[in-house]
Amino acid sequence: MPLTRDFKQTIKARAETDAGFRAALLSEAVEALLEGDTATGKAVLRDYINATIGFEELAADTGKDPKSLMRMLSLKGNPRADNLFAVIHHLQKATGVQLAVRAGG
Repeated sequence: MPLTRDFKQTIKARAETDAGFRAALLSEAVEALLEGDTATGKAVLRDYINATIGFEELAADTGKDPKSLMRMLSLKGNPRADNLFAVIHHLQKATGVQLAVRAGG
């Protein structure tokens, strides 16, 4: 089911004021990707980008076309690892959210 405009605006409004929420969104996206749930990971990553810096700024800072980035993170998109990690790296720098990987047992 597609997200409604009101829901997307709610996410954006909360992300603008709540650093913990921003961190949780980015963390959830990366965790989903690492668990092999690429559809959820890409969807949450799209929400995070839209709620924080937007695709235009991300494109300018990564040297990629905004539409290319949107396609890469679409439901049918298949991003290369280098592009995906470049996006995550830039998002961490731009939004101040720093993730760390920890081995679990």
